[in-house]
This record gives sequence, structure tokens and C-alpha cells, in this order.
Amino acid sequence: MRVIAGIVAVLLLAVTSQAQAQFQTPFYDSRDIMGGGPNFFGGGASPIPRQTVMYPTSYAPGTIVINTAERRLYLVQGGGEALRYGIGVGRDGFRWGGVHRVSAKREWPDWTPPREMLARRPDLPRHMRGGIENPLGARALYLGSTLYRIHGSNEPETIGQAVSSGCFRMTNEDVVDLYNRVSVGATVVVMN
Repeated sequence: MRVIAGIVAVLLLAVTSQAQAQFQTPFYDSRDIMGGGPNFFGGGASPIPRQTVMYPTSYAPGTIVINTAERRLYLVQGGGEALRYGIGVGRDGFRWGGVHRVSAKREWPDWTPPREMLARRPDLPRHMRGGIENPLGARALYLGSTLYRIHGSNEPETIGQAVSSGCFRMTNEDVVDLYNRVSVGATVVVMN
């Protein structure tokens, strides 16, 4: 009888451990949570929800197409579809276009404002370590040798607006999603 009870206890423990493993949430850095990563605490969500849309194009899957006028970023998926994200774009005088490649990717990047920005805004810090308060947010994708990036933002209300100095802002939740889908070397097409 004790042998049967022992076997039942071991089986229950194994089933319970397997069920717990299946339902565990993935590990997230606390900055991902606090900075608008997975949306556990409400707020921080994009006013323009990410969605899969029909997007017939000749661009290869994995290409990022930024439509500045629409204030949308498309990640080409193939099969005539793309993931569409809401973005914040450059304000008047700071919009640009062209074709570049993702030259680097950074998690919780440090920020050093370029001297052109410091000339306009001498009140800005000269350097800021990555983190929740950093204006580059949770992730950044660097565009070629330009000063511009696709990056996160802790100001979701700016998504869909023309507010930046030429970079493309996304909510932290959306930029983490994009970051995980895109490789260094991916083509980025910016339509002004």
C-alpha cells in the first residue's frame, strides 16, 4: 500500500511540475515591465494598436517600410501581409526619406544627444544611461550611419504625432515586439 501511495505522490508531483512549467510567464527584465514592455499594469499601450494587415508589395519579408505621412511602420511578412505599428515621426523640418539597413540593435540603450540637438536644446543632459527614464525607451534599432533610430518611448501619447527630431518612436511594447522580429542588416525604407 505504501508503494502505491508513493507512486501516486510522485506522479502527482510530476504532473503538477509539468503544468506549472507550461503556464509560467516568460522572464522579463523589471525595466521591460516598468518601461511599458508587456502591459501588466495598464497604461503605456499604443493609441494605434499593432495589427496584421494586407500589404501587397515587392519588398522582401523582413523589410521595414516607414510611411511618414501615415505615421505607420510596416514589417513585411510575405503572402501580401505586414504587421502595422503606430509610430511618432519627425516634426516639420525634421522629416527625411531614404533606404538604409538596421546597423545595430540595443536593449535599454544609453542616449547621447547629438551636438545638433544640444545646440537647439542646451538644457539636455550630455549623456543618459539606459533605463526607464531614458527617451530611447526599451529598445533601439539604429539606421545605417545616420543619427536616426527606431526606438521606444515612455510617452505613448506621442504615437501618431509629429514630435521627434527625426527618429521614429514606438511604444516600448511595440518596439520590443519589432526588435524581436528584425535582424541586423534588415532593409528599412523611409517614405517621406
